[in-house]
Amino acid sequence: MAGEKRDFDAESATWDENPGRVKMAHEVARAILGAIKPGPATDVLDFGCGTGLLSLALQPHVRTITTVDSSQGMLDVLDKKIKAQGLKNVRTRRVDLEQGNKLTGTFDLAVSSMTFHHIRDTGMLLDRIAGVLRPAGRIAVADLDSDEGKFHDSNEGVFHSGFDRHTMMKLFEAAGFVSVRNRTAAIMQKPGPDGVMRTFTVFLMTGEKEA
Repeated sequence: MAGEKRDFDAESATWDENPGRVKMAHEVARAILGAIKPGPATDVLDFGCGTGLLSLALQPHVRTITTVDSSQGMLDVLDKKIKAQGLKNVRTRRVDLEQGNKLTGTFDLAVSSMTFHHIRDTGMLLDRIAGVLRPAGRIAVADLDSDEGKFHDSNEGVFHSGFDRHTMMKLFEAAGFVSVRNRTAAIMQKPGPDGVMRTFTVFLMTGEKEA
């Protein structure tokens, strides 16, 4: 597993040109809306937001979304979308936990899609997210089921070859989340690094911070 950090800034300009990536973000958004049912009083944190594909799909259904990413390039792309669409309830914030930045604010719902496998210490991240959720706040994390390292063309910056759902559930519970549930949020086909077409599944795991 590669330990180097991936240069997401360099990929930001063409990030949305991948139709599979866009389709998956919308499928994850539908799964979150179905599982959580956020509403007009819901303040959301999107951790690892990238260019905001998930955030902008959720935006019409919630009060505010604070988007967080370590890549300024990704956030710059999202800022342009926010300006072009005249959105008033989405704001961007650069946070790099590995550089010692802190998660701040108070939220009803934290979401994250396809980010956790890029995080070295996922238990630490869950603790940090729990720390900014209101009592009875919800969390919804979408990521790959165990993929044997076949999903990415390059495993640079990838610390986990997907996740075992039972193991992830235990991490949620260790961070203080209850009523932990999971479902399959998306199914996608793509060629692996060897060119062989494979099917990958993305789970959505949800939980609630104890009141």
